[in-house]
Amino acid sequence: MSQKNYISHYENLKNKWTQREKKLHERLWQKHKDALEWLTRHTAHLTASAASIVMLTVTPNLLPSSIATPASAQVAPPKDPNLTPSVTPPNIQTNEQFGQLNKRMFLINDLYNKLPTTVVPLTPDQEERITGILSVRFGLKISAELNGIRLNQNYGYIGEEQHLVRYPGDSMNTMFSSQADVQKYWGSGMAPGRGAWGYWADSAANLTPQDIQEEKWYIAVPTFLSLGYNQNVAKYNSFFKYRKMLVVNPQNGKAVVADIADSGPSPWTGKQLGGSPEVMNYLDRQDGAQKGPVLYFFIDDSNINVPLGPINIQ
Repeated sequence: MSQKNYISHYENLKNKWTQREKKLHERLWQKHKDALEWLTRHTAHLTASAASIVMLTVTPNLLPSSIATPASAQVAPPKDPNLTPSVTPPNIQTNEQFGQLNKRMFLINDLYNKLPTTVVPLTPDQEERITGILSVRFGLKISAELNGIRLNQNYGYIGEEQHLVRYPGDSMNTMFSSQADVQKYWGSGMAPGRGAWGYWADSAANLTPQDIQEEKWYIAVPTFLSLGYNQNVAKYNSFFKYRKMLVVNPQNGKAVVADIADSGPSPWTGKQLGGSPEVMNYLDRQDGAQKGPVLYFFIDDSNINVPLGPINIQ
């Protein structure tokens, strides 16, 4: 099935589920408030399979049939040994984040049966299904390939990168605009060299707000491993330069719009891409090994004005 048909399929499903999900929210809240409030606070510490089990446990007869697949038919996503579910949920006061959490849980279940059991390159069929889901859930045109160019992988381990120097003389002392960011990200440090595309500006005075956002929400991908790169280096570099991508943590449903500002990592690292400290922090990929699995796809040029940073599910 073509990607276009999959997008159309999920648009139809989304319209069909809209009213049903509204009723589902009300029924879940009335019947399972304590468990779901607990889940809101602990999503970052659950594996995808554990979170899905909690959701399926409290809603076995309420989920749409295409999501509520029997456990025996489900393919579990890779488990992170550093993340373990907490024990019995306590009684918790009302949490206003339930709405977005519920959407994330639906996304987790959308992806649950589509991902391979290990972190390996996706098959063409898996790519089509997953980009269809993400396109509808985030309201963007998502693709594994644009203009005949694609990365070597779209599902892989992401590791934390350091901040990139933005202009001559830039340093950790000039990187942050708030004390809160200093305390949170100072320890990540700054890379000794420039990013793949050089400086963003020739001086601090010429650094634009867009430049600041591009460094803050950047990712590094192995552009050099793309098929055809060595035969068309200039063309490929022009394509990849600050190209926007949707990066999704399939284990908690969180996502960011990031831009490609560096090239790497090398295959021997065991990681397929890298993320800025801010990207890693938002996606909750701060496990002990400083890496975890994510999905990452191109955002079509028609969505060029979508802002960088965290993005909510529609």
